[in-house]
Amino acid sequence: MPKTKLSDLAFARSGDKGNHANIGVVAKSREAYETLAERLTPERVADYFRGLGVTKVERFELPNIDAFNFLLYDALAGGASRSLRIDTQGKLLGTALMELELE
Repeated sequence: MPKTKLSDLAFARSGDKGNHANIGVVAKSREAYETLAERLTPERVADYFRGLGVTKVERFELPNIDAFNFLLYDALAGGASRSLRIDTQGKLLGTALMELELE
């Protein structure tokens, strides 16, 4: 089965919520939303960001606007005022997620 990057199906924006991060994913079409509803699972996102120490991922569905919001718990190594990471506010996580390959 061919793979496609998430960026072919959606746009994303991310940011911090203390030590947690959220990533909003907006599908480019209704068909893309339906594909993402099936394949862009919280487990898939958690596995993709495993190296950050994410402890849990929740997915919130926003079908009226063909979008999702993912909440990544403990993704920011303490948050903006405590983390020594370059991206302390998780602003690049949405960009990083766009590289995820889906079947």
